[in-house]
Amino acid sequence: MVSTPTSSPETSSSEASSTDDHTPSGTPSADLPANNPDLAEEDSKPDETEVALLEEHDSVVVAAEERPQSGGGSRDLNDVGFTMEEFTALLSQYDYHFNPGDVVSGTVFNLEPKGSLIDIGAKTAAFMPLQEASINRVEDLADVLQPGDVREFFILSEENEDGQLMLSIRRIEYQMAWERVRQLQKEDATIYSEVFATNRGGALVRVEGLRGFIPGSHISTRKPKEELVEEVLPLKFLEVDEERNRLVLSHRRALVERKMNRLEVGEVVVGNVRGIKPYGAFIDIGGVSGLLHISEISHEHIETSHAVLNVGDQLKVMIIDLDAERGRISLSTKALEPEPGDMLTNPQKVFDRAEEMAALYKQMLEEQVEGEPVEMAYES
Repeated sequence: MVSTPTSSPETSSSEASSTDDHTPSGTPSADLPANNPDLAEEDSKPDETEVALLEEHDSVVVAAEERPQSGGGSRDLNDVGFTMEEFTALLSQYDYHFNPGDVVSGTVFNLEPKGSLIDIGAKTAAFMPLQEASINRVEDLADVLQPGDVREFFILSEENEDGQLMLSIRRIEYQMAWERVRQLQKEDATIYSEVFATNRGGALVRVEGLRGFIPGSHISTRKPKEELVEEVLPLKFLEVDEERNRLVLSHRRALVERKMNRLEVGEVVVGNVRGIKPYGAFIDIGGVSGLLHISEISHEHIETSHAVLNVGDQLKVMIIDLDAERGRISLSTKALEPEPGDMLTNPQKVFDRAEEMAALYKQMLEEQVEGEPVEMAYES
């Protein structure tokens, strides 16, 4: 029979001492003898460190109990200072819907060979093609845009399959250009523009970036149309129609207006026959054309202007009307005839006495204004 060894009092005391050595300081131990009144009384009194730790623990527990529960549970928005209605109203201030035709503010953040990427606050960066960068022709985007530039853009189309919008600067400039030319027309302004091409019907120019057309009948120059390319011409507006995309201008009107500032009714000027039509002849008087109507050539009836005049003829004519708005100058040789029919029988006599007859004509006009009827006195 194997006997179980028994511990001696020394051994038990040693083991208890060893256990006490490994017990953390200030922490009650279950291994401490409960029947030792001195030790029990001493350990039942927590020291200052223990009191501080207990107070901190209680504070954390209370805070945790008062904190709203998270993790799957919904929070009441009233707990964060505003209601659901206020939250919805706040979100409604941010409109992320973009429609074609809208003008939005955007920031250029990348230039590419075929266009640029623009941040307009959409979920995907918008794209502006190179040809939409300006109303004028652009070869390099860097000539008109730089990364970081902030400006307005016109939305051309709906989002594509990638959620990307197409933008344009050209469309905004186009609208502004039409507004500008309408204002210039309203002011009856004279503008200057360079001819960049000609065709069978006339010449082409650019006004505020828009393409304008000058009909051949409104070009007053002795040069062939082909030689007008790169020449800068003074121009007046004839037609401004954005809906039909028509911008028509007149070189003749601009010159006539300039010339009219130095002309007056009743004045005698020297001109050259530029062209003959069934209804009369066009006379060049210092760079502008005036019309000598067939009824104003002579007091005698004339079947055709060719019976009296030829292209290139030089003659004296009198101004009988100046129409600045329509850019027309009306001329007469009939008013200069000393005797009715002199333009048919002796035109040189008409030219020699032109100033004399013009003075009589002016006198007649002045007396008519005063209310006294006057007739031209012709030689007998």
